[in-house]
Amino acid sequence: MDITKARLRFIAAMVLYGTIGPMTRFIDIPSEVVVLLRGVVGTLFVLLFMRIRGIEVNRDAIRSNLALLLVSGATLGLNWVFLFAAYSHTTVAIASLCNYMAPIVIIALSPFLFGEKLGPKRLACVVAAVAGILLVSDLPSIMSGEVNLTGIMLGFASAACFVIIVICNKLMAGVSGYDRVLMQLGASAIIVLPYVLLVHHGIPLEADLRSWVLAGVLCLVQTGFAYVLYFSAMGDLPAQEVALMSYIEPALSVLGSALILHEPLGIAGTIGAVMIIAAAAVGEVVQE
Repeated sequence: MDITKARLRFIAAMVLYGTIGPMTRFIDIPSEVVVLLRGVVGTLFVLLFMRIRGIEVNRDAIRSNLALLLVSGATLGLNWVFLFAAYSHTTVAIASLCNYMAPIVIIALSPFLFGEKLGPKRLACVVAAVAGILLVSDLPSIMSGEVNLTGIMLGFASAACFVIIVICNKLMAGVSGYDRVLMQLGASAIIVLPYVLLVHHGIPLEADLRSWVLAGVLCLVQTGFAYVLYFSAMGDLPAQEVALMSYIEPALSVLGSALILHEPLGIAGTIGAVMIIAAAAVGEVVQE
């Protein structure tokens, strides 16, 4: 087992995930259509990788966890729809940070859901993250009507979906990472397909070439390839290291928002972003 190579694969996956937010700003295709394409292309990519590597689909494990896999997959699709919609209504940084409140919500709910202890350190992380999101969201501007609340609410809706995904994954037993992502990506495509057919009467083809090229890259690289990197590395790394390195993604989303899209958070927002990411990361590893 080469820990260094596993770390590099995991970091590469996080970097790819972190570029999704800024990239979506340059894709002039409805968010639900992008979600459908990600689900279909990502499923085919992972399935092809498994065939090439000789990794068998464990049908018995899938059958025994089918309900949880379908719920988590459908919720994954909704998570993407809400998050991509949030990107179009607020800054990438705010949408991403609202979405990444999900781990904090899980920590807060863990005593009720999983019987885990919520000690003073973890409680402090919850409080710090809530304070951070208030700073990032610029509450005074929201109260005065200067800031559109829609993007923030969509970001929180994506976080709620994220919470359901995490709960489902915790309740699953005996399902490999590859089987899990294969089913979840497939279910995410199925859940948005009727909406795309009903509203758009199929995939709209009038988007410009740049949008289609970027959508293709998003589906192949930031979805299929990134998921393969993620799951091939995760099994070789300690759980706490995986938890901490996962916060490379929101950090890069915030940086991309400021440096690429020129959407600065301001001093208060920057402090809030640091508080959210740090609180969520620390909350993953402290036990009390």
